Amino acid sequence: MEFINAIFNWFGNITLLQIIDFVGTFAFAISGIRLASAKQFDWFGAYVVGAATAIGGGTLRDVMLDVPVFWMHDGFYLSCTGLALLWVILFRKFLVHMRNTFFIFDAVGLALFTIVGIQKTLDCDLPIWVAIVMGTMTGAAGGVIRDVLINEVPLIFRKEIYAMACVVGGVVFGICDMIGLAGPVAMLACGTAVFLTRVLAVKYCICLPTLKAEDETPE
Repeated sequence: MEFINAIFNWFGNITLLQIIDFVGTFAFAISGIRLASAKQFDWFGAYVVGAATAIGGGTLRDVMLDVPVFWMHDGFYLSCTGLALLWVILFRKFLVHMRNTFFIFDAVGLALFTIVGIQKTLDCDLPIWVAIVMGTMTGAAGGVIRDVLINEVPLIFRKEIYAMACVVGGVVFGICDMIGLAGPVAMLACGTAVFLTRVLAVKYCICLPTLKAEDETPE
């Protein structure tokens, strides 16, 4: 009975930001594990890629903010990656037929982690422009680590709009904060902006201009 009461008390103490963080962790872990499975990694390798995707950006954020690294004080995050691995193993045939699985989970994780990064930075009494940078790092850095581990060119260095979607969401969050719509409304607006920017950019092939070297002039 005491164990059951402890579980209910734990759930009762969860904040909205923690829920967003947990869902984002699960979504990003699945996106990393799915890519690792496409590269035919073993279970341990897939777990490492999933964990790096899920906690990489938040780890860099906490180090730069000089606060305790979140996953070192809560084992849920690494356990959540284990659950994501189990989910992919059990439903791999179903996920394989979902051609957009990686993209959807990655877009959801990107949106949710951007919210977490922005809010945690603001909780440290730092200005909104720093929060936007930290939100972008929280959302996009894990994907960079994931792509390096699977030997791919990081997504943010390609023409696709990825990290810029986090910036757009951060600007929307800042606007909401300026007009007094802080809290859940700002979080929802930020996450929606990130997700829609990412989805629409891919659907309509909206890309940033590429940097080209100057044409060589003949002698």
